[in-house]
Amino acid sequence: MFAPFEWMIAWRYLRAKRAEGGVSVMTWISLIGITLAVFALIATLSVRAGFRAELVDTILGANAHVTVYSAGQVDQNGVLTRGFPDYDEVAGRLAGVQGVTRAAPLVKGQVMVTNREQSGLGDVFGIREADLRSIPRIGDGADAQGDLSRFGEGIAIGSQLARDLGIQLGDRIRLTSANGVRTAFGVTPRANAYEVVYIFTAGRYDIDKVRVYMPFDEAQSYFNREGFADEIEVMVDRPEAVDSYIPALAEAGGPAAMFWTWRDSSGGYLRALDVEDNVMFVIMSVLVLIAAMNIVSGLIMLVKNKGRDIGILRTMGLTEGSILRVFFICGAATGIIGTVCGVILGCLFAIYIDPIFSLVNYVSGGGVWDPEIRGIYALPAKLQVQDVISAIALSLGLSFIVTIFPARRAARMNPVEALRYE
Repeated sequence: MFAPFEWMIAWRYLRAKRAEGGVSVMTWISLIGITLAVFALIATLSVRAGFRAELVDTILGANAHVTVYSAGQVDQNGVLTRGFPDYDEVAGRLAGVQGVTRAAPLVKGQVMVTNREQSGLGDVFGIREADLRSIPRIGDGADAQGDLSRFGEGIAIGSQLARDLGIQLGDRIRLTSANGVRTAFGVTPRANAYEVVYIFTAGRYDIDKVRVYMPFDEAQSYFNREGFADEIEVMVDRPEAVDSYIPALAEAGGPAAMFWTWRDSSGGYLRALDVEDNVMFVIMSVLVLIAAMNIVSGLIMLVKNKGRDIGILRTMGLTEGSILRVFFICGAATGIIGTVCGVILGCLFAIYIDPIFSLVNYVSGGGVWDPEIRGIYALPAKLQVQDVISAIALSLGLSFIVTIFPARRAARMNPVEALRYE
């Protein structure tokens, strides 16, 4: 498509100095602009993908994919009692649904956690040891301290809660529940002391700050739920398609079962991320377009400076198509080189984001990333092939499109007019 002499002429124009009628300064500005725009686009897309992946992973790694509630039963005295009296039977039916990896009964309640003179709020999950081990971000293989085999002798707490209250492994802390002992004068608060045998890090600040796991039988006694489970935690093998499991789970759970999926609880976050993804891509695309427009200004100046050369080339027999291709190569080469440099910088940023962020945090004196606000402990980045391809396609497409207009202007230049005053 491109003749060798067209490449040769384009190359001479690209490396020509200003004194020779070239626009080397404008070419460098265009090149740097494309490089920075592509770098920013890839960096933004990788951080966006990493943040979404980390958010979803922490949600799925420490929470139920589907939570099964009971609509409740009315006893002979007309009192509505919520929960599952036959929790093991219901959990067994739910576990038998195809695609379900685990179904575990839970007892839940809120307490005040006290260590010496420090106090904080805690969400207690009463769970069996085997079920706790199977939670990806909490159980075996997770970032944790302590011996999970001793779970029956104490409790497990989140690392942030332990840090806030100064709790160490082996400490005995007091849990106080407002729904305590029933007496003739009403319900009095219940306070029990438990040894901390396990400290976990789920990766989400809001979980690590309040989550407490207690043995299931002890939780039933502590919250006056003997013979009941408040809910059943269900894990599935394809959490992204969790809605497809609901019909089968509803059949297995019975008519009184109600369901709440992880998408219901975190759907607002995911929808906000989807909107943010689209807006950020549009904004960064505009930046790439602005950078590509520098190619137009540089080519227009090049065409103006090379008017005499164009006239001579036309009189020597070059067609309009050849002139168009020469100047198209000039503009496209800038876009290609800038895109390649931008892709390299963007990929390196995504790969080495941890040391880069550590340097920024060190230079700024720390505190750049507040997990209490953002929910996760570090800025993640996930380099995806489709994001890199999107950035390349956008940059090259815009570079090629904007190059056509000044190249056509050069091709349609009348050689007589170009040489009239020469």
